[in-house]
Amino acid sequence: MSDAIRAVILGIIEGVTEFLPVSSTGHLLLAERFFHLGEGAFWDSFTVLIQLGAILAIVVLYFKKLWDVAIGMFTGDAYARRFVIGVLVAFLPAVIVGLVAGKYIKSLLFNPWVVCFSLIVGGAILLWVDRLDLKAREHDATRFPLLMYLYIGIAQCIAMIPGVSRSGASIVAAMFLGADKRAAAEFSFFLAIPTMIGAFAYDFYKNRSEMTMDHMGIVAIGFVVSFITAIIVVKTFLSYVTRQGFAVFAWWRVIVGTLGLIALALGR
Repeated sequence: MSDAIRAVILGIIEGVTEFLPVSSTGHLLLAERFFHLGEGAFWDSFTVLIQLGAILAIVVLYFKKLWDVAIGMFTGDAYARRFVIGVLVAFLPAVIVGLVAGKYIKSLLFNPWVVCFSLIVGGAILLWVDRLDLKAREHDATRFPLLMYLYIGIAQCIAMIPGVSRSGASIVAAMFLGADKRAAAEFSFFLAIPTMIGAFAYDFYKNRSEMTMDHMGIVAIGFVVSFITAIIVVKTFLSYVTRQGFAVFAWWRVIVGTLGLIALALGR
């Protein structure tokens, strides 16, 4: 398989799974394990770098709202300032945990067995939460209380375990804290912006000396594919969960995790 085709496949996986509560990291690790996609140091960096394409999709889709927030920061809009502070507050726990324990988490937990078990357990939790009769009090992701932003950020740290899902953890936490399904999903999108940009900047700086022009071309392919795919998925996802909830994604997790465990048990 050529590197360009591999980049397209991984870009599609990233774009499809980044904002769904199914774990993009988990799916990419399983793709590497079972289909030999993304093996090697460069491809480890590749899967981090193309996340910026998915993030750009959020910036494009929510450009007006994000622009209004940016302008409001300098025109005295209290809600805009509180939202920016809220995103930073939610982002901070992941930074602290990542700096303190990131290497240990990656060395101990980044394996397909952990991913499969996490997918199944996370799917069961998501299915349970989806069936609860939670009373939504918050309907605008930009106007959550500050403490609510902090609690969502703390919950997001659980997603450092591969297979848990960053978006899934933040969505479940937001719903338990009173957000409706759409607002919970939208805040998971907004929180992804600093989280993924930080991961991109760190990984690019760390591996900048190893990046050749050929590597940059492969990254560019994955970037564009993940960007286009993410735009399609996010627009479809929001309208779907507003009407139908998260059950289909919960079952998706359970099925993928179960198939993965069977394959591992058979020595694949």
